[in-house]
Amino acid sequence: MFTGIVEEIGQVIGWKQGPQICQLTIQCSRVLDDARIGDSIAVNGVCLTAASQGDNSFTADIMVESLNKTALKVLKVGSRVNLERALQVGGRLGGHWVTGHIDDVGSISHIRRERNSLWYSIAVPAHLRVYLVPKGSIAVDGTSLTIAKLEGNICVVSLIPHTASATILGQKQPGDFVNIETDILGKYVATMLGREKTSSGITQEKLQQFGFV
Repeated sequence: MFTGIVEEIGQVIGWKQGPQICQLTIQCSRVLDDARIGDSIAVNGVCLTAASQGDNSFTADIMVESLNKTALKVLKVGSRVNLERALQVGGRLGGHWVTGHIDDVGSISHIRRERNSLWYSIAVPAHLRVYLVPKGSIAVDGTSLTIAKLEGNICVVSLIPHTASATILGQKQPGDFVNIETDILGKYVATMLGREKTSSGITQEKLQQFGFV
Protein backbone atom coordinates (compact mmCIF):
# COMPACT_ATOMS: atom_id res chain seq x y z
CA MET A 1 0.00 0.00 0.00
CA PHE A 2 1.24 3.46 -0.94
CA THR A 3 0.08 7.06 -0.53
CA GLY A 4 0.89 8.62 -3.90
CA ILE A 5 3.42 11.00 -2.33
CA VAL A 6 6.50 10.56 -4.52
CA GLU A 7 9.68 10.36 -2.44
CA GLU A 8 12.28 10.54 -5.16
CA ILE A 9 12.87 10.68 -8.89
CA GLY A 10 15.06 7.78 -10.00
CA GLN A 11 16.65 6.98 -13.34
CA VAL A 12 16.54 3.78 -15.37
CA ILE A 13 20.10 2.49 -15.81
CA GLY A 14 19.32 -1.05 -16.91
CA TRP A 15 16.60 -2.66 -19.04
CA LYS A 16 16.71 -6.32 -20.04
CA GLN A 17 13.71 -7.74 -21.86
CA GLY A 18 13.05 -11.40 -22.63
CA PRO A 19 10.07 -13.36 -24.01
CA GLN A 20 8.41 -13.90 -20.62
CA ILE A 21 9.90 -11.37 -18.22
CA CYS A 22 12.10 -8.30 -18.14
CA GLN A 23 14.35 -6.72 -15.55
CA LEU A 24 14.44 -3.04 -14.70
CA THR A 25 17.35 -1.48 -12.80
CA ILE A 26 16.86 1.95 -11.29
CA GLN A 27 19.44 4.29 -9.84
CA CYS A 28 18.19 6.00 -6.68
CA SER A 29 19.14 6.81 -3.11
CA ARG A 30 16.37 7.80 -0.70
CA VAL A 31 14.10 4.79 -1.26
CA LEU A 32 17.06 2.52 -0.47
CA ASP A 33 17.60 3.97 3.03
CA ASP A 34 15.85 1.09 4.80
CA ALA A 35 14.95 -1.12 1.84
CA ARG A 36 15.54 -4.85 1.78
CA ILE A 37 15.30 -7.46 -0.94
CA GLY A 38 11.64 -8.39 -1.27
CA ASP A 39 10.35 -4.94 -0.35
CA SER A 40 7.74 -3.21 -2.50
CA ILE A 41 8.65 -0.01 -4.32
CA ALA A 42 6.24 1.87 -6.56
CA VAL A 43 7.79 2.80 -9.91
CA ASN A 44 5.58 5.32 -11.72
CA GLY A 45 2.78 3.98 -9.57
CA VAL A 46 3.41 0.29 -10.37
CA CYS A 47 4.10 -1.87 -7.32
CA LEU A 48 7.35 -3.76 -8.02
CA THR A 49 9.43 -6.05 -5.80
CA ALA A 50 13.10 -5.33 -5.25
CA ALA A 51 14.77 -8.56 -6.42
CA SER A 52 18.33 -7.33 -5.86
CA GLN A 53 19.93 -4.22 -4.49
CA GLY A 54 23.18 -2.32 -4.95
CA ASP A 55 24.65 0.68 -3.17
CA ASN A 56 22.72 3.13 -5.35
CA SER A 57 20.26 1.01 -7.28
CA PHE A 58 17.75 -1.80 -7.18
CA THR A 59 16.53 -4.29 -9.78
CA ALA A 60 12.97 -5.53 -10.18
CA ASP A 61 11.44 -8.21 -12.39
CA ILE A 62 8.45 -7.17 -14.51
CA MET A 63 6.03 -9.72 -15.90
CA VAL A 64 4.68 -9.43 -19.43
CA GLU A 65 1.20 -8.76 -18.04
CA SER A 66 2.50 -5.68 -16.22
CA LEU A 67 4.20 -4.43 -19.37
CA ASN A 68 1.00 -4.87 -21.38
CA LYS A 69 -1.20 -3.09 -18.84
CA THR A 70 1.05 -0.16 -17.89
CA ALA A 71 3.19 2.55 -19.41
CA LEU A 72 6.36 0.86 -18.13
CA LYS A 73 6.75 -0.51 -21.65
CA VAL A 74 7.78 2.94 -22.91
CA LEU A 75 10.68 3.23 -20.45
CA LYS A 76 14.25 3.05 -21.67
CA VAL A 77 17.72 3.57 -20.24
CA GLY A 78 17.87 7.18 -19.14
CA SER A 79 14.14 7.50 -18.37
CA ARG A 80 13.29 9.22 -15.09
CA VAL A 81 10.70 7.58 -12.85
CA ASN A 82 8.67 8.39 -9.74
CA LEU A 83 9.59 6.25 -6.73
CA GLU A 84 7.80 5.60 -3.44
CA ARG A 85 8.36 3.05 -0.70
CA ALA A 86 5.42 1.18 0.76
CA LEU A 87 3.59 2.97 3.57
CA GLN A 88 4.72 2.09 7.08
CA VAL A 89 2.09 1.53 9.74
CA GLY A 90 1.94 4.71 11.78
CA GLY A 91 3.27 6.85 8.96
CA ARG A 92 1.58 9.96 7.64
CA LEU A 93 -1.02 9.48 4.92
CA GLY A 94 -0.41 12.64 2.94
CA GLY A 95 -2.08 11.50 -0.28
CA HIS A 96 -4.68 8.73 -0.53
CA TRP A 97 -4.78 4.93 -0.49
CA VAL A 98 -2.82 3.76 -3.54
CA THR A 99 -2.40 0.03 -4.17
CA GLY A 100 0.19 0.14 -6.93
CA HIS A 101 -2.09 -1.92 -9.17
CA ILE A 102 -2.56 0.11 -12.33
CA ASP A 103 -6.04 0.18 -13.89
CA ASP A 104 -5.00 1.33 -17.34
CA VAL A 105 -2.91 3.80 -19.31
CA GLY A 106 -4.06 7.35 -20.05
CA SER A 107 -2.54 10.05 -22.22
CA ILE A 108 -1.97 13.75 -21.65
CA SER A 109 -4.05 15.68 -24.14
CA HIS A 110 -3.35 19.26 -23.04
CA ILE A 111 -1.21 21.22 -20.57
CA ARG A 112 -2.05 24.76 -19.55
CA ARG A 113 -0.19 27.09 -17.19
CA GLU A 114 -2.18 29.42 -14.94
CA ARG A 115 -0.08 31.61 -12.65
CA ASN A 116 1.93 29.14 -10.55
CA SER A 117 -0.16 26.08 -11.43
CA LEU A 118 -0.06 23.58 -14.27
CA TRP A 119 -3.37 22.18 -15.49
CA TYR A 120 -3.21 18.75 -17.10
CA SER A 121 -6.04 17.33 -19.19
CA ILE A 122 -5.69 13.54 -19.28
CA ALA A 123 -7.66 11.24 -21.57
CA VAL A 124 -8.74 8.28 -19.46
CA PRO A 125 -10.12 5.00 -20.89
CA ALA A 126 -13.92 5.07 -20.90
CA HIS A 127 -14.29 2.03 -18.64
CA LEU A 128 -12.63 3.95 -15.77
CA ARG A 129 -15.01 6.91 -15.94
CA VAL A 130 -17.42 5.39 -13.39
CA TYR A 131 -14.70 5.51 -10.72
CA LEU A 132 -13.92 9.20 -11.17
CA VAL A 133 -15.68 12.03 -9.35
CA PRO A 134 -14.89 15.76 -9.11
CA LYS A 135 -12.73 16.50 -6.04
CA GLY A 136 -11.98 12.78 -5.78
CA SER A 137 -8.54 11.21 -5.86
CA ILE A 138 -6.57 9.71 -8.73
CA ALA A 139 -2.99 8.46 -9.00
CA VAL A 140 -1.16 9.53 -12.18
CA ASP A 141 2.22 7.82 -12.58
CA GLY A 142 1.99 7.11 -8.86
CA THR A 143 1.33 10.74 -7.91
CA SER A 144 -1.72 11.41 -5.75
CA LEU A 145 -3.79 14.18 -7.36
CA THR A 146 -7.23 15.71 -6.91
CA ILE A 147 -9.65 15.65 -9.82
CA ALA A 148 -10.59 19.26 -10.52
CA LYS A 149 -13.22 18.49 -13.14
CA LEU A 150 -14.36 15.89 -15.64
CA GLU A 151 -15.22 16.54 -19.26
CA GLY A 152 -16.41 13.26 -20.74
CA ASN A 153 -13.45 10.93 -20.52
CA ILE A 154 -11.06 13.86 -19.93
CA CYS A 155 -9.85 14.17 -16.34
CA VAL A 156 -8.45 17.58 -15.39
CA VAL A 157 -5.93 17.88 -12.54
CA SER A 158 -3.76 20.71 -11.28
CA LEU A 159 -0.12 20.56 -10.18
CA ILE A 160 1.38 22.98 -7.70
CA PRO A 161 5.04 23.95 -8.28
CA HIS A 162 6.30 21.44 -5.69
CA THR A 163 4.51 18.52 -7.36
CA ALA A 164 5.75 19.59 -10.78
CA SER A 165 9.37 19.71 -9.59
CA ALA A 166 9.32 16.72 -7.22
CA THR A 167 7.79 14.28 -9.74
CA ILE A 168 8.29 13.44 -13.40
CA LEU A 169 4.89 14.94 -14.22
CA GLY A 170 6.47 18.38 -14.53
CA GLN A 171 8.52 17.05 -17.46
CA LYS A 172 5.61 15.50 -19.32
CA GLN A 173 4.35 16.74 -22.67
CA PRO A 174 1.02 16.40 -24.52
CA GLY A 175 0.84 12.93 -26.04
CA ASP A 176 2.82 11.28 -23.25
CA PHE A 177 1.36 8.14 -21.68
CA VAL A 178 0.77 7.89 -17.93
CA ASN A 179 -0.24 5.11 -15.55
CA ILE A 180 -3.71 5.57 -14.07
CA GLU A 181 -4.95 4.12 -10.80
CA THR A 182 -8.42 5.15 -9.66
CA ASP A 183 -9.47 5.39 -6.04
CA ILE A 184 -9.93 1.92 -4.57
CA LEU A 185 -12.90 3.13 -2.49
CA GLY A 186 -14.69 4.12 -5.69
CA LYS A 187 -14.08 0.64 -7.11
CA TYR A 188 -15.68 -1.02 -4.12
CA VAL A 189 -18.68 1.33 -4.22
CA ALA A 190 -19.17 0.82 -7.96
CA THR A 191 -18.90 -2.96 -7.54
CA MET A 192 -21.54 -2.97 -4.81
CA LEU A 193 -23.89 -0.71 -6.75
CA GLY A 194 -23.34 -2.74 -9.91
CA ARG A 195 -25.08 -5.79 -8.53
CA GLU A 196 -28.47 -6.55 -10.04
CA LYS A 197 -30.04 -5.77 -6.71
CA THR A 198 -28.44 -5.11 -3.33
CA SER A 199 -29.90 -5.44 0.15
CA SER A 200 -30.68 -1.72 0.03
CA GLY A 201 -32.90 -2.24 -2.99
CA ILE A 202 -30.72 -0.49 -5.58
CA THR A 203 -31.56 -1.79 -9.04
CA GLN A 204 -30.04 -1.44 -12.49
CA GLU A 205 -32.71 1.17 -13.27
CA LYS A 206 -31.52 3.27 -10.34
CA LEU A 207 -27.92 2.93 -11.43
CA GLN A 208 -28.83 4.19 -14.89
CA GLN A 209 -30.86 7.04 -13.38
CA PHE A 210 -27.84 8.27 -11.41
CA GLY A 211 -25.43 7.72 -14.28
CA PHE A 212 -23.44 4.84 -12.81
CA VAL A 213 -24.06 2.54 -15.79
